[in-house]
Amino acid sequence: MVLHLMQRENGLVRHQGGCHCGAVRFEVLAPSVLTVIDCNCSICVKKQNKHFLVPLNHFKLVSGHDALQTYTFNTHSAKHNFCSSCGVQPFFIPRSSPTSYGIAPHCLDGSTVKKINFEKVNGKNRDRTKQR
Repeated sequence: MVLHLMQRENGLVRHQGGCHCGAVRFEVLAPSVLTVIDCNCSICVKKQNKHFLVPLNHFKLVSGHDALQTYTFNTHSAKHNFCSSCGVQPFFIPRSSPTSYGIAPHCLDGSTVKKINFEKVNGKNRDRTKQR
């Protein structure tokens, strides 16, 4: 899970963040104006899991690999990582986008985000919609 950030940031901002207790720390390259997904699938609703997506190579786990636990269910393709100490999930690998990390914007440290736009996603009916 320890991945290296791209050398050139290409206009992206280096955001830093982590869990509540500070055991898990990460860096992510993303725009300063974020498009945050508000999904209605079962786990996103239960956890109020609003997130934005970044490619795997735009993410770096700085510390806390040993503090992370992973929850999976159903197809086990999504990897819901959370801190074993405080329980916060600052990032995860979504089933809908396994080549990306879903980053919780509320786990970012602060001043690097200029604006957040929300996009509603119908994850609850994702499989039914794809079959049509």
